[in-house]
Amino acid sequence: MAKVTFLTDVCKGCGLCVNACPRGLIVLEKEKINKKGHSPAGITDESKCIGCACCAMMCPDCVITVEK
Repeated sequence: MAKVTFLTDVCKGCGLCVNACPRGLIVLEKEKINKKGHSPAGITDESKCIGCACCAMMCPDCVITVEK
């Protein structure tokens, strides 16, 4: 199982990672707001993540880390 970590205080909520996830597991957290005033990205079900790291590669601010 892969472990996905987000630096939520740095995320600007651009949504590029949401579109990059082949399983559709990455979402923008509508109920959370970070220090910059954005809705940060998060994962819905980490147990279904295949660890492809497409989300991390797409992130322009390098806020996502994927570990296998």
